[in-house]
Amino acid sequence: MTKDRVIPLIVATALFMENMDSTVIATSLPAIAADIGTSPLTLKLAITSYLLALAVFIPASGWTADRFGARKVFSAAIAVFMVGSIGCAMASSINDFVIARVVQGLGGAMMTPVGRLVLLRSIDKSALVNAMAWVTVPALIGPVIGPPLGGFITTYFSWHWIFLINIPIGIVGIVMAQRYIDPIRSENPDRFDLVGMVLSGLGLGGLAFGLSVAGLGLVPWPALVALIGGGALFTVLYVRHARRTDSPVLDFSLMRHPTMYASIMGGFLFRLGIGALPFLLPLLMQLGFGLSPFKSGLVTFTSALGSMGMKALAARVIRTFGFRNIMSVNALVSAVFLAACALFTVSTPLLLIVIILIVGGFFRSLQFTALNTLAYADIEPAKMSRATTLVSVAQQLSVSAGVAVGAFSVEATMAWTHASELTAQEFGPAFVVVGVFAALSGWFFFRMPADAGYQVSGRQVVVVTPPREAEAEEAAATETATARDQKLG
Repeated sequence: MTKDRVIPLIVATALFMENMDSTVIATSLPAIAADIGTSPLTLKLAITSYLLALAVFIPASGWTADRFGARKVFSAAIAVFMVGSIGCAMASSINDFVIARVVQGLGGAMMTPVGRLVLLRSIDKSALVNAMAWVTVPALIGPVIGPPLGGFITTYFSWHWIFLINIPIGIVGIVMAQRYIDPIRSENPDRFDLVGMVLSGLGLGGLAFGLSVAGLGLVPWPALVALIGGGALFTVLYVRHARRTDSPVLDFSLMRHPTMYASIMGGFLFRLGIGALPFLLPLLMQLGFGLSPFKSGLVTFTSALGSMGMKALAARVIRTFGFRNIMSVNALVSAVFLAACALFTVSTPLLLIVIILIVGGFFRSLQFTALNTLAYADIEPAKMSRATTLVSVAQQLSVSAGVAVGAFSVEATMAWTHASELTAQEFGPAFVVVGVFAALSGWFFFRMPADAGYQVSGRQVVVVTPPREAEAEEAAATETATARDQKLG
C-alpha cells in the first residue's frame, strides 16, 4: 500500500478515536456516575473539562510539531491520549475522572492538528482532496456512532471498555506512524510565543467552556456571562498581541489568503450549523419520539452512510466544478437537509427520516472535504503548522458554538410556548435556526475567486480576455506584423 493511502488511514484512525471518544461517554454518564459515587449532572464536568483542554492546548500544537517533529509529536499525542483513557477506566472518584479527561484532552489537542500537518507534509497537493476525503469521514462518523456504541458497551459489557478499546487502536496507530511517516521537522523553529499561549488559552478556554455549557444548566448565568465575556476579552488582547510579534501561536495573517479566509469564516458558520446536529438529533429521537439511546443512535448513524458514499466521489466533483461553485451551492443544499429535520414528527415514516439523513450526510461530507482541503491550498510549506493550528481552533470553537446555539434555540422555544416538558415540537425551530447559519456560509464561498484552490482541485483554469483587451492585443499584433513586413520589404 502506497503512502498516499496508508498515511491518510493512519491519521483518520487517530482522528476517529478522538472524535468518537468525545461523544461516546454521553450515553454512559449515569452508569459511570453511579459507579464512582457522583451524579450524572456533576459528571458532565468530564465532558466540558475535555473540551477546555482542547481549546487551551491546541494553539501550542503547531510550534511543538516544528520543534520536535510531526511524527514524534503525533505518536506522543496518541500515547498521551491512551494514558488518559486508562486513567478514565481506573477512576474511582470525580476528581480522578476529570483529571484523566484533561490528560485525554491534551493528547487530542495535539493529535488532531498535528495529524493534519503530517498529511499535508506527506501528500502532494494534487492528491490532497482524496486524502482529505478519508480524514473527513472520522469527524462525521465519530459523533454519530459514539452514543450508540457507548450505550451498547455500557449495557452489555462495562463502561470501562469505552476507554480501554482505545488502547489497541492507539498501539496500532503508533506502530504504523513510526513505520510510514517520515521524521520531518523544521530546521529553524520560531521562538515559542509564551505570552500569546497564555492569552489565547484564557480566551479560547473561556469561550469554548462557556459555549459548551450554555443551555445545559451546569453553570449559573452570571458565571456563564463572565466565562464568555472574559474569554472574548482575552481573545481581543491576544489579537492585539499577535500584531506585535513575528511568531504568534495563532497566525491570523494567514487569513489574507482568500481560500483560508473563506475556509475559516464560511467554515465557522457551516460547522456551527452542522455541529448542532449530533446534539439535537439524539435528543429529538429520545425525548421527542421516545426511542432508547441505542435505537436513537442507530437512526442517527445512517447519516454516516451518506458520508462514506461521498468519499470516492469528492475529488472528481471538486475537479469538475471547482471549489467556489461546489461550496456555494452545496452550503445551501446541506442547510436545506439540516433544516428538513424540523419536519420530523412522531408520525413521520422512519424510512423517510433515514433517507433524509443519508442524503444530507452525502452533501455534508462533500462540504467538509472541500473545507478541509481549501484551507491549505495557498499556504506555503513553512507555514503549514501555523495553518493547521488556526483551522483546528476555529473548528473547535464552531462546534462549541453550534451546541450553544442549538440548546439556546430549544430553550427559547420552550419559553415562547410556555412548555413545561421537552417534546418534539420544541426542536423544530432549532433545526431551522442552525440551518440558516449553515446557509449563510455560502456567501463567503461565493466571494472567492473563480479559480480558488486550483492547485489542489486539479480543475483547469480558463482565462477569458475581455473584448476590449482582446481587440487591443489583436491591434498590437497587427502593428507588429506590419512593421516587420515593411522592414523586410
